Amino acid sequence: MVKRAGGALLQSIAIDREASHGLSVQICAHLRELIMSGSLEGGGRLPSTRTLANELNVARATIVECFDQLAAEGLIESRVGAGTYVSQALKTERPPVAPQGPVVSEKSARLAQSMASASSRFVPRLVHEPRAFTTAIPAYDAFPMAQWARLSGKHWREARKDVLGYPDPHGHDLLRKAIAGHLRTNRGIRCDWQQIFIVAGAQQAFQLIASTLIDPGDKVWFEDPGAIGARNSIVVSSADLVPVRVDDDGLDVEDALRKAPDFRLAFVTPSHQQPLGVSMALERRVALLAAAEQRGAWIIEDDWDGEFCFSGLPMPTLQSMDQAGRVIYVGSFSKSLFPSLRLGFILAPPALTEHFRTSLEAFLPGVPTAIQAIVADFIVEGHFATHIRRMRKAYHERYQTLYDGVQKHLGDVLDIRPATTGMHTVAYLAPGFNAEAVARRAAERGVTLTPIGRFCIAPNDRQGFALGFSGFSPAQIEAGIATLKDVFAELSPAACAKSA
Repeated sequence: MVKRAGGALLQSIAIDREASHGLSVQICAHLRELIMSGSLEGGGRLPSTRTLANELNVARATIVECFDQLAAEGLIESRVGAGTYVSQALKTERPPVAPQGPVVSEKSARLAQSMASASSRFVPRLVHEPRAFTTAIPAYDAFPMAQWARLSGKHWREARKDVLGYPDPHGHDLLRKAIAGHLRTNRGIRCDWQQIFIVAGAQQAFQLIASTLIDPGDKVWFEDPGAIGARNSIVVSSADLVPVRVDDDGLDVEDALRKAPDFRLAFVTPSHQQPLGVSMALERRVALLAAAEQRGAWIIEDDWDGEFCFSGLPMPTLQSMDQAGRVIYVGSFSKSLFPSLRLGFILAPPALTEHFRTSLEAFLPGVPTAIQAIVADFIVEGHFATHIRRMRKAYHERYQTLYDGVQKHLGDVLDIRPATTGMHTVAYLAPGFNAEAVARRAAERGVTLTPIGRFCIAPNDRQGFALGFSGFSPAQIEAGIATLKDVFAELSPAACAKSA
């Protein structure tokens, strides 16, 4: 067996050289507590007696005496030529340890006023378990791992100061330029690359925007139903969230103006509304831009899955129509590449560019440079465009499988809506069924249904689900439909309503 270097770092052991107890007794007691509490796990390697003696600045004989005592108690064991380890028996059995010292109760932990207020308004994030019909799951099976691995290897071999050093808080210039080029050619957005700032996902973008622009009590128009993650991010700023009705033409601007004409910010998903899947009509877009300009308000355009228009031509982005510089465009690679990247960006209007630059420099640490460089090359070398085309084709096929299957097997209980873009569609329940009750029964059978009510701020009587299709093969979608058929066969409308 090859002897491994090191062992656990044990510098939390505090020694009182003036205490009446000897050093060996003190070190032995500390190690015993670490082992019994589980801080040192069964099978974990301890440092050598010489290493630990040097780190604690004591004689090696003191550590040898301590190890001998712990070995006699059965807490550690030595292996010839391999070192000293915590007893393997403690992997499965460990006596309970009484809590030490006072424990602060949850009720007595005082939060900042803004967080205390926001906590009661947070909505739990949606599950992202990769099973039918979870929403916002990309097609992991189709991701080009070979190209990604090649680019990763290339950039992790760069100079250590570039790979391991502090990243530029504004973002890696190569990625900012690559994104600007992609937005110009693919989304019709005219922008300078220096208007683009790289952040750790869209969620962080929304938090940054809210903390920069929103004072407590400011009115924020928010699509109802609307995106849960963005809603939670904006709630933290103590904004007065104004639920605005969404219909087949998108956010109802007239409804918004009636409720809060003095709004400070509007949040919209115009390309593919989250969750209803509609595109904002051109007239609504013009009206929203005019309202923001007249009132000096800002608009967050969340283009969360606008890349995936698989039928016809996509509508123009709000940002590309904005002549007054009121739109803050937010994009993310969580859907177009994969979620664990935690990589997003803000395209700031000219009036806010310097403000975001200052905020990022002041308190956001930046995203790892190597990750940004890999994505930049992935875009510049054309892999991103190829991947998007492949995903559009795959998502169209998967959507069609879902649409046809629901129509054929569940058409009497689910009214599935047509879709031309994105990663999910909506299906409305027949009268008499309760969405939450159906979702619970489906979850027991291994299928995820996300009720539309989860996305709502104000009460909404319309019962239905957001059904994801992007992350699952046609065979998985068909299996999920078969399971749902069984679920609905078990649930009569009366029984479903009673179990709600």
